[in-house]
Amino acid sequence: MATTTYYPPVSFHFRVEFQGISGLKDQDAYFQEVTGLTRELETDTHKAGGENRFTFKLPTRGQYPNLVLKRGLFLDSGILRWVNDAIYDLDIKPATVLVTLLNEKHEPLQTYQCINAYPQKWSVSDFNAEESRILVETMELVYQYFTIIH
Repeated sequence: MATTTYYPPVSFHFRVEFQGISGLKDQDAYFQEVTGLTRELETDTHKAGGENRFTFKLPTRGQYPNLVLKRGLFLDSGILRWVNDAIYDLDIKPATVLVTLLNEKHEPLQTYQCINAYPQKWSVSDFNAEESRILVETMELVYQYFTIIH
């Protein structure tokens, strides 16, 4: 009888893709960190008349925080043009963002599909002459919700 050992996937092997944005380059898929793939159930708190020992928490809707993408700064980037168009010109073009977890053979294990994402914030890391670090750009994207594709 053969036994199979399961190992959880590593979090450092992933790919980010943007659908619905023109003029993308190869480097637009490279990111060092992705955060914000979180689902929460929002609740409303209600006090019951005559019942002072506790309050009721009633579910209302799902809530999704911003998707935060970090990478070394690319000076010529299709994603940066998309961000600039949205923030400077208010030319907002929502896109679908796919974050795909990969296995050791670079095959997809699971994909997180963020629907109707658009840029809300862009920043670069601090300039510091006392440190030898890569300049990192951070993009915060608002999105409606995400689904998990297996």
